[in-house]
Amino acid sequence: MKKCLVGPETKRILLQGHPWVIADRYTRQWPKVANGELVMLVDEQRQPLAVAICDPQNRIVARRLSGDPESISSRWLEEQFQDCLTLRHHALLGDSDCYRLVNGEGDALPGVTVDRYGDYLMLQLYTTAWEAYRSELVAALANVFRPKGIYLKYRPQQTRKLEAQNKSRQINELLAGAAAPDVYQVKEDGLYYQVNLQRGLHTGLFPDQRRNRRELTQRVAGMQVLNLFAFTGAFSVAAAAAGASRVTSVDVSEKYLAIARENFKANRIDPQQHEFIVGDVFAELAKFQTQGRRFDCVLFDPPSFSTTKKSRFATHGGTSSLVSELLPLLSSGGLLVGSSNHQKVSLDDYMKELRRGVADGSRLKTVYVGGQSEDFPCDLGFPEGRYLKFVICVRQ
Repeated sequence: MKKCLVGPETKRILLQGHPWVIADRYTRQWPKVANGELVMLVDEQRQPLAVAICDPQNRIVARRLSGDPESISSRWLEEQFQDCLTLRHHALLGDSDCYRLVNGEGDALPGVTVDRYGDYLMLQLYTTAWEAYRSELVAALANVFRPKGIYLKYRPQQTRKLEAQNKSRQINELLAGAAAPDVYQVKEDGLYYQVNLQRGLHTGLFPDQRRNRRELTQRVAGMQVLNLFAFTGAFSVAAAAAGASRVTSVDVSEKYLAIARENFKANRIDPQQHEFIVGDVFAELAKFQTQGRRFDCVLFDPPSFSTTKKSRFATHGGTSSLVSELLPLLSSGGLLVGSSNHQKVSLDDYMKELRRGVADGSRLKTVYVGGQSEDFPCDLGFPEGRYLKFVICVRQ
């Protein structure tokens, strides 16, 4: 195994639990390594630090592995997956069959995630270093978790490559087992949601928000709820099931809101008793204000960055503008619920964005601050893994 020297700063963060080696003047002196090759990281005294898997063309040139394996075999991967299962005992999954089984760096398998959707698994590779070990990954996943089928979800940069090769960017690859139905139903905390494992950049449900949906449901009984950037309506369904008197879901995508209606029906909630609006969020907020509408709870969980024909939204700056537009619609004593999955925005910065949006003399008091659910564990030395911000405020 080749020895690769890292500098004192990289050594320091490795010892603190951070798994990444970022390209610098030390890594440029490494011997030639192949994509996916295992190397021994050493310090300037040539003392071994850790075994890492290499991705030499990437900004993150290597990722540390636990246990200093000599090679990546299906047997070694099975041991890692068993450790993941043990850690999931702390995940408080409830009546759910949709959750994360392997959380990359948080489970000492950097660059690899595996999500369970009922009887199927969705594998994602965030570095091409793991491509050489696809067969080992599939064999280990099959032996440990016994799914009906295993899919590989292509990351955005991979879909662009497929598109350039005139292949459909909408199709995930079935690696093993039987294909899932086009419309497949999974369960989260006893509620049913429609997902599509074969097509699309997103399956239709984000399991990292499960714990936050629980928090919301404990507060919204009897409320008029407005869900902005509603996507396929998971928060809307949870709110309606918890007794919200009326849920208004707004999203620019007619396709997503059609799925939201189906999710309402799957949970025996009449969608006609609620409201679904296809439109740009800022344009709809302006209409609501003109109409004098008020809500007891306003929730927004936008994508980190999105563009429509009418407007653009980005977490930086966009959050404060959104808050200033929606506050006139929020009743006194009502709940403002904001969320962001933008990895580069810290919780402190996100709180500042929320505060900057308060320009009418109102006060927002936080009553709950959360992140991703417990099946998305994160090492204390890896702050990048704590990407999700979820804040419930009371307007006073």
